[in-house]
Amino acid sequence: MTAEQIIFLIVALFTLGSALMVVTTRNLVHAALWLVSTLFGVAVIYTLLNAGFLAVVQVVVYIGAIAILFIFAVMLTRKDLRDNTPQTNKNWWAGALVAVMTFAGLAFMLQGWSGLSKTAAAIPSGFDAIGLLGDQLTSPNAYVLPFEVASVLLLAALVGAVYIAFNPRSGDSKK
Repeated sequence: MTAEQIIFLIVALFTLGSALMVVTTRNLVHAALWLVSTLFGVAVIYTLLNAGFLAVVQVVVYIGAIAILFIFAVMLTRKDLRDNTPQTNKNWWAGALVAVMTFAGLAFMLQGWSGLSKTAAAIPSGFDAIGLLGDQLTSPNAYVLPFEVASVLLLAALVGAVYIAFNPRSGDSKK
């Protein structure tokens, strides 16, 4: 095995372990922090695949924006949920069953595919992936609308979390 393969295996195991901790830990803030470590592991895997731009986007957008926004939303709204709701879902087994069935279906579909054993082709010289990606993200005929809708959705979630955190309960007001 080469050093790159060993690093990949270590990072892959770390990422899978972190992802497992995201869904099994009982503390929601700890789950969000495990999510940050999982996303960081994915960024390292992008780096190993020589996709530096995607690694930077992974760190800036997913870790720097979405995960931190999630942590803030959890911290702002968690006070209301602490005493009122159970920490785990009683139907967790249904989600686990769907996940196992999905994995089995994908494994069955991909076992006969010859693309799993092929190596990637070399990138032709003069190929500007970053320029093409920028054109796709800013072109009205491509992905600018979903990109902007996602940003408005994240802003609405943050405003909703702040509203819930600072809205006094109607039964708690003293007369």
